[in-house]
Amino acid sequence: MNVWKFVLIVLAGALAGGAAYAGGPGDPAVASSDNGKYADKDGNPTYKISGEGVVDWYTFSGFRRYHSDCHVCHGPNGDGSSLAPALANSLKTMSYADFANVVTNGRQNVNAANDKVMPAFGTNANVMCYLDDIYVYLRARANNAIPGGRPPSHEDKPEAAKQADASCMGTK
Repeated sequence: MNVWKFVLIVLAGALAGGAAYAGGPGDPAVASSDNGKYADKDGNPTYKISGEGVVDWYTFSGFRRYHSDCHVCHGPNGDGSSLAPALANSLKTMSYADFANVVTNGRQNVNAANDKVMPAFGTNANVMCYLDDIYVYLRARANNAIPGGRPPSHEDKPEAAKQADASCMGTK
């Protein structure tokens, strides 16, 4: 049931924060840190890349989760495909709240010119437990902070991330 709690929190945040962040993701600069998880000045999840190209754990985790569930339609590295748009471009203007809403609830763009349907992932723990991670990975790609492909090096996994994994995924 922890996944459902997480889904409800994400939905509440998306509904409450939609208007506040409608202008796009804003400046990705790190303004705060909590156990290796970074946020921008508006409190949205963001990435941290060291001078040596070492990505934070959550960006690396986002790469892994993106390639587990999202790349099939949205292409390698978030560059898009004939099935779905380039998320690396979408995150240049899409707010975190809008991103969370679309991933959670899906989206349909069906008309005479389009037949695109984004399925809802609100019940997929492999996506919802790592929604922030996927977002920061795509945000880093949108800002050209990291190249395509697997990040060559990453920070160690923080204890907080281990605990969050166990809690959300229902493991010990």
